[in-house]
Amino acid sequence: MMPLRLLILALLLYVGWRVVRGRLAKKQTTAAPESDSTPQDVLVEDPVCHVLIPKHQALRLRQGDKTYYFCSEQCCDQFAGKPEP
Repeated sequence: MMPLRLLILALLLYVGWRVVRGRLAKKQTTAAPESDSTPQDVLVEDPVCHVLIPKHQALRLRQGDKTYYFCSEQCCDQFAGKPEP
């Protein structure tokens, strides 16, 4: 009779563990879309002053097939005045 009780207790503990784990996983997945829905922007480095700036705010200079990103017009002008590295 004792092994049967242990088996039933083990089964009940396992089922309880699965229920708790399922509810915790459900709470985590419902909170995730809110944090993932915020738009993320890529940071680019200015080749002159090496400042990191959001790509959508940067000034762009296209030379050939390469695009350079700058934090200001002064950096862009300074870069355009010197030969390509």
